Amino acid sequence: MLGLLVLAVASCAPARNSPPPAGGAYLPAVELPAISRLAPFARDASGGAIQHVVIIVQENRSFDNLFQGYKGADTVSSGLNSMGQTIPLQPFSLRKSYEIDHTAKAFFEACDGSPPGQNCKNDGFNIEQSYNGPANPAYVFAPHHETKPYFDIARQFVLADRMFSSQIDESFVAHQYIIGAQANSAVDLPSSPAYWGCDGGPSDTVATLTQQRTYGVAIVACFDNQTLGDELDAAGLSWRFYTSRILGDGGVWSGYQAIQHIRYGPDWKKDIVVPQTKILKEVSHLPAVAWVTPICYNSDHVGCGGGLGPQWVATVVNAIGRSKDWNSTAIFVLWDDWGGLYDHVPPPYEDYDGLGFRVPLLVISPYAKQNYVSHVQYETASVLRFVEDTFGLAQLSAADARANSPAADCFDFSQPPRPFVPIATSKSEAFFLSQRNDGRPPDDQ
Repeated sequence: MLGLLVLAVASCAPARNSPPPAGGAYLPAVELPAISRLAPFARDASGGAIQHVVIIVQENRSFDNLFQGYKGADTVSSGLNSMGQTIPLQPFSLRKSYEIDHTAKAFFEACDGSPPGQNCKNDGFNIEQSYNGPANPAYVFAPHHETKPYFDIARQFVLADRMFSSQIDESFVAHQYIIGAQANSAVDLPSSPAYWGCDGGPSDTVATLTQQRTYGVAIVACFDNQTLGDELDAAGLSWRFYTSRILGDGGVWSGYQAIQHIRYGPDWKKDIVVPQTKILKEVSHLPAVAWVTPICYNSDHVGCGGGLGPQWVATVVNAIGRSKDWNSTAIFVLWDDWGGLYDHVPPPYEDYDGLGFRVPLLVISPYAKQNYVSHVQYETASVLRFVEDTFGLAQLSAADARANSPAADCFDFSQPPRPFVPIATSKSEAFFLSQRNDGRPPDDQ
């Protein structure tokens, strides 16, 4: 199966690259055609009730790992491996740090399907390479006492158990889908992943994935496609991307760092906000759309440790819930990829680079259904589709054109807005406002 993945990555970017403009950014070697109007605008299901959308992005957890045993959701307590053995899922703390491969290669291994990535049997998670982990490192779940804030949020609002990442691989590509519903066919990581985009210069290349799901030519990891931020700018709507600074290279951990015209344009200073804890101070004047990313300790990433993700997310949700904008806000909490962790639901094949394995999605709003599990198929681009439909924006790519919006099944806009009930936490807002940035990328995998 994996023999079909033939690596054909050039040692440097092809000569077709445009020369570097002032500021040092580079265009990709292969640009996708502009496809910003694949579907007509959909009607705003909220009827104008939603004026603010907050997208909280966490890292690297599968659904079976993070919500194992949640009542009404499709989870299992064991999984098969490639030898036909049944492996019980064991509790393993969010505070423990180790690594599991979750490249495209690992996706095909774990899927164990034919053709590659299709008709998945989901029994090859034991083949993924891992480092410093427990026995059967993919076959674990987060202990419920550590994930209690996530369970409490789900019981108050909506948990979606058919949410898949729009991409099959790691976080660099995932974060392009989170802002633009595509990744210029990129796959896996740039050669200098700490730069996370244009700052790496012309030698920082990333492989591409072909329509046949083989590795293609390398391109510079600096793109120029349109993003949701561009559409919001054009519509006169505000946006902010709350993030952290990466120590050592002076970079900022943002998907927008790989978008040339934003990295070297006015949006970079105006709309990329460091540190992400500023969201806690700015909830009294939320933009139309905000992305909120964590520091490593708060990210849920298997390799970060810390274990503070549930507390961080609940603290951000509580701050928004107590704000004057609560009655006009929808919050989505998503995890960008599966992180190599076991999940039993085979991902649907939608395109050459998707869908990836199942990840959780929490939908929080005064109009969200209460204690509801949605079984509708969603993907990363579904959140962008909700934003586009809400604000009358065009679709950016094939992914958000095909994606189901959570509006229909997760919300009831006929009900009056529900008052917010705070989520119990063991860490205060003051704790996170004074927390030291550990300087690591929340995910460079």
